[in-house]
Amino acid sequence: MGRVVGIDLGTTFSLIAYLDAQTGAPKCILGPYGSTLCPSVVSVDADGKVIVGEPARAKLLTQPERTIYSVKRLMGRGVADVQDELKIFPFRIDPGSDNVIRVRLGDKSFTAPEISAYILRELKSWAEAYFQEPVDRAVITVPAYFNDAQRQATKDAGRLAGLEVLRLVNEPTAAALAYGLHKQKRGHVAVYDFGGGTFDISLLKLISTNEGDIYQVLATNGDTHLGGDDIDNALLDLARREIREKFGVEFDHRGEAIQTLRKSLIRAKHELSSAEKTIVQYPLESKGMYIREITRAEFDELIRPIIARTMAPVKMALADAKLAPKEMDEVVLVGGSTRIPLVRKTVGDYFQRAPHCELDPDEVVALGAAVQADILETGVKTMLLLDVTPLSLGIETMGGVIAKIIPRNSTIPASAQELFTTGVENQTAIDVHVLQGERELAKDCRSLARFQLKTPPGPAGLARIEVKFLIDANGILQVAARDLRSSEQHTVEVQPSYGLSDTEIERMLEESIEFAEQDFAERQVIEARTEAETILAATDKALADPRSQEISIAERQAIAESEVQLRTALAGRDYKLMRTRIDEINAATAHLAEVLMNGALQTAFEGKRLDDV
Repeated sequence: MGRVVGIDLGTTFSLIAYLDAQTGAPKCILGPYGSTLCPSVVSVDADGKVIVGEPARAKLLTQPERTIYSVKRLMGRGVADVQDELKIFPFRIDPGSDNVIRVRLGDKSFTAPEISAYILRELKSWAEAYFQEPVDRAVITVPAYFNDAQRQATKDAGRLAGLEVLRLVNEPTAAALAYGLHKQKRGHVAVYDFGGGTFDISLLKLISTNEGDIYQVLATNGDTHLGGDDIDNALLDLARREIREKFGVEFDHRGEAIQTLRKSLIRAKHELSSAEKTIVQYPLESKGMYIREITRAEFDELIRPIIARTMAPVKMALADAKLAPKEMDEVVLVGGSTRIPLVRKTVGDYFQRAPHCELDPDEVVALGAAVQADILETGVKTMLLLDVTPLSLGIETMGGVIAKIIPRNSTIPASAQELFTTGVENQTAIDVHVLQGERELAKDCRSLARFQLKTPPGPAGLARIEVKFLIDANGILQVAARDLRSSEQHTVEVQPSYGLSDTEIERMLEESIEFAEQDFAERQVIEARTEAETILAATDKALADPRSQEISIAERQAIAESEVQLRTALAGRDYKLMRTRIDEINAATAHLAEVLMNGALQTAFEGKRLDDV
């Protein structure tokens, strides 16, 4: 077998690392251009040759229509989800794209996992040149808030690159490993990860035991569509507006000119991390020169709304973990965007402590991936990672309500099971609809999979269907449904299409809070209505039974009146009134139920006597 490595597949840069056997410390591998950072850029020449990394980044200026960057933003997303990107980035979607995005580079088209695979292959070649032996296995990091589709797309990219993906590890957890925070005996740690295209916050509890160190993720939150790219775009919007107003020049967002301007503005952003001001100079051919001084104070005001967006997930994660900012013992900064002074000040002020930023924020995730890769390779489990699933998982039940089986922030690997039954007489199959999200109703959550389980016909409520959810260490879900009476079983590994908008995840959590009261009331109405309809059907069936003639006319009239009252309540949306009417019909039919039960027992007893004879 070949070597095992840790890989940070990033939006702007990607890195590859290993654990040095002599020093016991993780190290990033240098590429042929003298840097550990491989630009996450892929370009296709006119002759069809694919170029990756530093040479591809240079092609952004000479052949932007054949070059793609920030492909991580497209991982696990559908065609309809990238329309906003097309207004900013020079990406052209192949008209033949269906659910899976295909990006057109020259006369060739590629999916996002295919493009990412080229980046992974480039990193693999760096490592093989360094070790002088094959590299065939890897731990790859992903944003903690990546959904199932995005994780699956990342695994696909690894497989296309010729790598066995041993584990997908959440980036903040990898960063905690790299910092060696296990040396601390115990405590709570916040990992604030602000990269080129994604933002994550993870709260960990570090426990030191005789057997080793445990990294338990208590809560995670984030935004898979927020990062340094947004800061670059804010600067670009400012410059384009000023150039348009002063010089009357408008840029083609796919042209060479705008990529050159973008490069100048990114350089200015980097300079403002250490300087109080910088100057952007950009020639406009015959129109003159665009010269713009940008001060740190002006830059801070421009990006303040973007930085503020990171704090909402931070607050939600703390609420989920039931912790206050001052209860965090350590705060760790990860990702190139955390070099910005305003980011460091915002985080420090909120947590009331200076954050850790000793390690290179670009390298820290790859270093942590190398530590985890070594743990999996050697089997030495002195460190145990306990990650969580970011969103709740469940199935749709009667009335379109979601029954949550695994709640969000559950430690993974995880499994849970629930028993369900049929709601219709002589039902021959059950539709199992697997959902992900925080809302109360199925229509407001994300559909992951659907399948049917056959059941023998019988009375409503007789079937016993066991639904079991299993999430593996990579966050990939398996669902099994089994009829306990017939032993009929169906198992499906949920492999979602890549058609989910990144904003849907953050919307799910935000809306679950915003609409919590409304959702709960809606659920109460649905559940009361479902119970009422079941009782009315059962009452009609009981009254049609010949043995019901034993009850008095007065009782039959009372039952009829309570039925009318319940049906009237069903026409409205007052679930409390429905519950009152349900109690009334239960009371009115109590003697009827007793008569029918006694009759059934008598019939069964007489049948047994005949058998004995």
